Amino acid sequence: MGKDYSGSPKLQLLELKRKRITWVLVVSGLCVFFYVLGAWQGTSRAPSTQSELYSRVGCDVGSTEKTNTDQVSTSSSDPQPVSDPLDFESHHQMEVNSSEELQKFPPCDMSYSEYTPCQDPRRGRKFDRNMLKYRERHCPKKEELLRCLIPAPPNYKTPFKWPQSRDYAWYANIPHKELSIEKAIQNWILVEGDRFRFPGGGTMFPRGADAYIDDINELIPLNDGTIRTAVDTGCGVASWGAYLLKRDIIAMSFAPRDTHEAQVWFALERGVPAMIGIMGSQRLPYPARAFDMAHCSRCLIPWFSNDGMYLIEVDRILRPGGYWILSGPPIRWKKYWRGWERTQEDLKQEQDSIEDVAKRLCWKKVIEKGDLSVWQKPFNHIECIENKKISRKPHICKSDNADAAWYNDMETCITPLPEVSNPDEIAGGKLEKWPERAFAVPPRISSGSIPGVTVEKFQEDNELWKGRVAHYKHIVSQLHQGRYRNVMDMNAYFGGFAAALMKYPVWVMNVVPANSDVDTLGLIYERGFIGAYQDWCEAFSTYPRTYDLIHAGGVFSIYQDRCDISYILLEMDRILRPEGTVIFRDVVEVLVKIKSITDGMRWESRIMDHESGPFNPEKILLATKSYWTGEAKQQR
Repeated sequence: MGKDYSGSPKLQLLELKRKRITWVLVVSGLCVFFYVLGAWQGTSRAPSTQSELYSRVGCDVGSTEKTNTDQVSTSSSDPQPVSDPLDFESHHQMEVNSSEELQKFPPCDMSYSEYTPCQDPRRGRKFDRNMLKYRERHCPKKEELLRCLIPAPPNYKTPFKWPQSRDYAWYANIPHKELSIEKAIQNWILVEGDRFRFPGGGTMFPRGADAYIDDINELIPLNDGTIRTAVDTGCGVASWGAYLLKRDIIAMSFAPRDTHEAQVWFALERGVPAMIGIMGSQRLPYPARAFDMAHCSRCLIPWFSNDGMYLIEVDRILRPGGYWILSGPPIRWKKYWRGWERTQEDLKQEQDSIEDVAKRLCWKKVIEKGDLSVWQKPFNHIECIENKKISRKPHICKSDNADAAWYNDMETCITPLPEVSNPDEIAGGKLEKWPERAFAVPPRISSGSIPGVTVEKFQEDNELWKGRVAHYKHIVSQLHQGRYRNVMDMNAYFGGFAAALMKYPVWVMNVVPANSDVDTLGLIYERGFIGAYQDWCEAFSTYPRTYDLIHAGGVFSIYQDRCDISYILLEMDRILRPEGTVIFRDVVEVLVKIKSITDGMRWESRIMDHESGPFNPEKILLATKSYWTGEAKQQR
């Protein structure tokens, strides 16, 4: 456990240095003012551009005559470069930390190498097994929080680069052979020397995920850009999602932390989007009308139980006109009932029950062919409202926030779709096909359904992120070299960061803080990206070492008065891979505080000026997690 420096002289010293930084910025601003005033009075020619102004001010407070000739090169469409390097410390000539202030965080015991704080199996056993509540999120209490660094296993290696990572992972990174034994005949995963190989097989696709997806494509259109976002419930090692990516379809795959040890971890190690999750008693952490397609391949979810509540939740997160695909029990039970070791009567009753729930949700059965069955959600609720006069259950929810999905219980009522004026209209608005969809104005914005969010703000945000990512390309050199695959935006807003990264071989987990004043996750999905709600005072639903690059813009200004930010940073360290990168954006006082903590976490970091120059109050903190591993010990 680390020492508490609250109220100590060391913390007071840090506060004095923060005040000095603020003073430096004020004086720098005055220097610019007097320089321009002098130019106006004729003492020199006034600078004609912002870039020239910055290069000619020459007003470093307390500086020596030190010059750095490194420059940032940009294209004509990028933000105007400044002649000085955008390095905060070089402009202001002062230390933002010192060793006497440093609180060093020790490594945790190796028994915590696979620790998932809010899905800890030992803690989960204390909770009700009804509706699988014990496998839902149960986060540690304040006194249970760890103040140590989660260690990587001995011999940890940098994961394979995408697309090779789709098929290979290092055994040393996830030392679990259970699935290779349990699912051996189904080709989920194989052990080959020092690595795992993923042949792309699955319980219901013995010919491989690619052939299975081809079968789906014969039933619904997968290749024309209409379907972009998908959700895979009970995903295994996410081979379905992995092979959809080459068709420009991105799937949010989830599965619980259960007896299939590390299945979601394998998915993320492969570079495939996934998170720990379960269909239990609470809503999935996604907004309403998020996914174009939902999938269950022998996921063993009791769809007809609890008055059809789980299928009702799928209906909530499916877009109008979205598809639900089911394979495995009970589909094609007449052929497989013996192998499934169930009676024909039992399987027939299960399928009849699913068909009944789907019908009462106003879904249309598109087709049942081979091992696949496909239903489609209606494009609006005009006809459904009429049908409810006859078949009342489940009823349509009243005055419900359809997007509320952070510790909200599932309901046994149908989430209402936005009203339409005619039977042919798509509720909530029609989406463009992918990839045009990424930059088209989302219907949630064009309809004015998000307070304070306008078309102009959306377009300005897109331009802003084009400039930011162009700048990141220069300060994070490996961004365009394929070093990063799994990216997280901790405060995604409109999803502009994900949109600006489209040309790179990455995917982005767009996180919208659950306590945000404005809920924008729905519009992010309308753009064709994926994400989840999250309260950053708690741990994220993922395994350790699962992200290469984390972006944290304004996150700590939001949370610094809500919880101890050192725990947020320790959580970032947990989910960041060794030698992974974090980009913080915030005001300088917050970044100095962050740096004072991360310097004790085996991170290398430096504060840099904003891409527009040193006089923007927002700064950038660029940090890299160092490579280190735990010592070999017996796993708990």
